[in-house]
Amino acid sequence: MEITRLTIKEARTLLDSKKISAVELTDIYMNRIKTLDGKVDSYLSVCEETALLQAAEAQKKIDGGNGGMLCGIPLSIKDNICIEGTKTTCASKMLEDFIPPYTATAVNKLHSQNAVILGKVNLDEFAMGGSTENSAFKKTKNPFDLTRVPGGSSGGSAASVSASLALGSLGSDTGGSVRQPSAFCGVVGMKPTYGLVSRYGLVAFASSLDQIGPIGKTVEDCAILLDGICGQDPRDGTSLNYKPEVPYAASVAGGIKNYSIGLPREYITEGLNSEVRAALYKSIETLEKLGAKVEEFSMPSLKHAVPAYYLMSSAEASSNLSRYDGVKYGYRAENSRSYNEMIGRSRAEGFGREVKRRILLGTYALASGYYDAYYKKALKLRTLISQGFDEAFAKYDVVLHPTTPETAFKLGQNTDDPLSMYLADIYTVSANIAGLPSISLPCGYDSNGLPIGLSFTGKPLGEREIFRAAAAFEADFAPGFRVPVLTGG
Repeated sequence: MEITRLTIKEARTLLDSKKISAVELTDIYMNRIKTLDGKVDSYLSVCEETALLQAAEAQKKIDGGNGGMLCGIPLSIKDNICIEGTKTTCASKMLEDFIPPYTATAVNKLHSQNAVILGKVNLDEFAMGGSTENSAFKKTKNPFDLTRVPGGSSGGSAASVSASLALGSLGSDTGGSVRQPSAFCGVVGMKPTYGLVSRYGLVAFASSLDQIGPIGKTVEDCAILLDGICGQDPRDGTSLNYKPEVPYAASVAGGIKNYSIGLPREYITEGLNSEVRAALYKSIETLEKLGAKVEEFSMPSLKHAVPAYYLMSSAEASSNLSRYDGVKYGYRAENSRSYNEMIGRSRAEGFGREVKRRILLGTYALASGYYDAYYKKALKLRTLISQGFDEAFAKYDVVLHPTTPETAFKLGQNTDDPLSMYLADIYTVSANIAGLPSISLPCGYDSNGLPIGLSFTGKPLGEREIFRAAAAFEADFAPGFRVPVLTGG
């Protein structure tokens, strides 16, 4: 068994045919984590004892013929998704010792299907960042090049799958935080339609934009994971009363003959790296060879997506993070002389630099006298962007675009340049603004051997269309797919 190329579907076959047990499979991943994660630094906490107990329980289900697609499958979970009794830090000093008294609905769904949770993985603090360098505890590395970032904020999730330290992972995507690290790490990441997956138990960053999404080695693996976590939840008022009649995993077949695919001209910008651009147009040739029709179209509102996103998300972050006051839970500064001083010092000491920057930006945008000039305009742009996509989907089955304007950059390269970091979200934030499903998958590698990501975005609840388009491309690209080479101890 070649673990570095093992997929969820292949593991399912091995488990069901009794060629390996769930405990043995979990043990293989645990040993790999012990051996290699010291290089990648994807895990913040490893739940070995619990995982082996879950694996033993899963094996009972398999032996009884009651195992589903995720039974016995070892997964990692981003550390802003709560699991009862397991530390959930959001990679922040503010929540360094927080142990939640409840479990996120998405994880409960995995538990109900006897998936195995290996541990919690690293992220940018409170999911704010695009490199996983903003974590208060460690900097995760890109498995393809340990001197480079894995992307963010779900960098630990993407790196753990890329390095084969988990068979799949759950991340969260507020402006590209599942798709961008998946592109950097050469795996597949998917952001569902807003409301398709419950946000209950996901620590809030920007509530109108946040969405839990799957990361896997293949498009089909992402579809299998989405089948396992989607569905309405009475504990999340924004969750949709929708469940697909046919599993998403069944939508990967069928091909894309006569598919109509749109490419926004606004995404072919000067900032697009030449090698990423070349991979994009080579991918278009592949899609046309597979029978799709690809054409460029204009959507002018996309030019304003990044500033609109950062105003809205920072405003919501300012509101959501106001709960961390040193009183109810979380970090509390010591030796404060007054209540107000305790709150101020707790936040100053508990939050990192990027989180403070976004709180300040959001608070300013919501302040009296500035609300109409900034936040209200951002909301109007949200409407324009959503309308622009509605018009596009009246003509196209899916929208095609690069996932990122460049490949993974060096650790520390953009640490002191937040504007460059924000502008790197140019291709991903619009799907969150409009609440649309979007998937990223590998489409090539640059001259340094670093992965390049290609994205398909669909209409609301258009997961089936983007899975089908991505799977058709992936099948053609499969012979060129690479995995990182990691050795060690």
